[in-house]
Amino acid sequence: MNLSAFDLNLLKVLDALLREGSTVRAGQRAGLSQPAVSAALSRLRHALNDPLFVREGRGLVPTDFARTLEAPLRDALDQIEQILAGPGAFDPAEAELSFKISGADFFSELLMPPLAAHLAQVAPRIQVHLVDLLHDSYIDTIERYTVDMALIPGQPGMEWVDHRRIFRSAYTVIARKGHPAVEAAGIADRDPFPLDLYCALSHVLFSPEGKVTAGGDVALDRLGRKRHVAMTLPFFSGVYRAVSGSDLIALLPHQLALHVADRVGLTCHAPPMEVTEAQLYMVWHRRSTNAPAHRWLREQIAMLMAPLDEVPVP
Repeated sequence: MNLSAFDLNLLKVLDALLREGSTVRAGQRAGLSQPAVSAALSRLRHALNDPLFVREGRGLVPTDFARTLEAPLRDALDQIEQILAGPGAFDPAEAELSFKISGADFFSELLMPPLAAHLAQVAPRIQVHLVDLLHDSYIDTIERYTVDMALIPGQPGMEWVDHRRIFRSAYTVIARKGHPAVEAAGIADRDPFPLDLYCALSHVLFSPEGKVTAGGDVALDRLGRKRHVAMTLPFFSGVYRAVSGSDLIALLPHQLALHVADRVGLTCHAPPMEVTEAQLYMVWHRRSTNAPAHRWLREQIAMLMAPLDEVPVP
């Protein structure tokens, strides 16, 4: 290819198409109309001698050749952006950017509302999208630019991943207000939950993969006890709503339990066994560590999450 005859602006359009899989959304990302994106795609196809995308339903699916361009193209554009931005050049008040964060619905309750209010004040043109955390492939989504960062329990071990601990979470037993067995045992809200009753009642478990054991079962096993898991759900919101509408009980992250207890009619109790706290981390690809906008957003998230470390454990 004769690079001097190639319009480098087309690379931004190609990147947007690879990210979005739609000429409309790519245009929104690149600040172009849909016809302008379609025209740019036609020029790209001619210049690169490849269809680049094929239509599937309402979306565009990249060809094998286009997929090979995705990561190196994003790396090159990131490097150019960092070179041109320089240290301290990022202005959140004027920035028009979009970030994708992968995390459990825990963060839709405890991060996104305060983040929305904060961004409206200091960075009104920045968009943030929370998408489901794919536990088995979140690292792949970071590596392939599908998400900008992930919020996960536990510290990753990949050399190319950077991380920052944002808070720790203990666990709380939740039951519905008026639960007959809990009331019959004379257990008030915030009282410790007795071990025998904990093992006698049926449980609902947060498990995106449908597994019926988790950290609570490890803790029970140390005491030579077991519980009965009657249901698993892939969302924390499903867990606490199932508990509020039935006689099931559950272990829920302590901060989330306190946040929703009054709203959905729950009582909260210290577990009868010692459950290992979860350490929550923000993780991202090292290519983004020094990017001013990415660094700024990480600081805002860490600031908003820091108070969760101070929530007293029952």
